Amino acid sequence: MPSHRNRLITALSWLAAGWIAWEFLYYEQFKLNAAEGSVTGVFQPLADWFGIPAHEAAIRWGVALLEIAAATLVINQPTRWVGALLTTGLMSGAIFFHVIGPIGIDPYGDGAMLFKEACFTLSVALFLLWLHRREVPWPVARLLPWRVARAP
Repeated sequence: MPSHRNRLITALSWLAAGWIAWEFLYYEQFKLNAAEGSVTGVFQPLADWFGIPAHEAAIRWGVALLEIAAATLVINQPTRWVGALLTTGLMSGAIFFHVIGPIGIDPYGDGAMLFKEACFTLSVALFLLWLHRREVPWPVARLLPWRVARAP
């Protein structure tokens, strides 16, 4: 019989995975349909900043496909840690380009909701990665900021 602790960890894991999957898949409609705010507010400024203004769609589609992959991986229990790791990379990049890049913290004038969601989703991904830290293979686990005791 599973303990209360195990049930709590399982529930938290599913909630975190559900948030990440929902967050990514919700925003795919704007990326894949080339919504004006997605193009002019985020991806065209990035393409211009990279010096490849004609390739905005390639960046937008690339990010969309990586987010779909992360959502798929994170919702599947055996690959949850991989999805959390991919989410960590994607959200770290999003935060970087908001802070350092041309997008800015509040590109839509809505109180920086996109930036805040990126920060929250990064936190959820790190939490999920920590919850599943024992499933992460050694070569990857040694790069994480926490150590997991491994049986010899």
